[in-house]
Amino acid sequence: MDSISKSGSVVGDRFAGVARETPRVGGLAAMNNIGTRLSMLWVFVMFNMVFADILSFITPGFLKGIVDGNTGGFEVTQGLLLVFAILLEIPIAMIFLSRILKRSANRIVNIVACVVTIVYVIAGGSMYPHYIFFAAVESICIIFIAWSAIRWPKPT
Repeated sequence: MDSISKSGSVVGDRFAGVARETPRVGGLAAMNNIGTRLSMLWVFVMFNMVFADILSFITPGFLKGIVDGNTGGFEVTQGLLLVFAILLEIPIAMIFLSRILKRSANRIVNIVACVVTIVYVIAGGSMYPHYIFFAAVESICIIFIAWSAIRWPKPT
């Protein structure tokens, strides 16, 4: 469990097993922890993915295509839905894994998850303006996640 030092800093890191001081700055102390930052960025990516899909459902004819079993030129099958479920589970799992994995494993898993997820976002999208916007935001965030994971400093 984290404890407070005499200077008012949080000492320790429950999840990464790294003891270090994290300064308290207006409630932003948690964002100094890279694992927490990565987790929150994955939450941001997930919200964008969800709302891109919700807005796609509102597009005229989209739901009819799903009900008819054909969307975006693909036949909707149980196998296709399983593939989509697995691909969507990656960012969901990263919200949790980014908080509990140690630095070395966390870096590798985040980088791999970023590569898979950005390919899914770009290749699995549509050309609707709202989707292009969300895909751009998601892609920028995913690139920032990968960059943060690559540049994650070794504990001192």
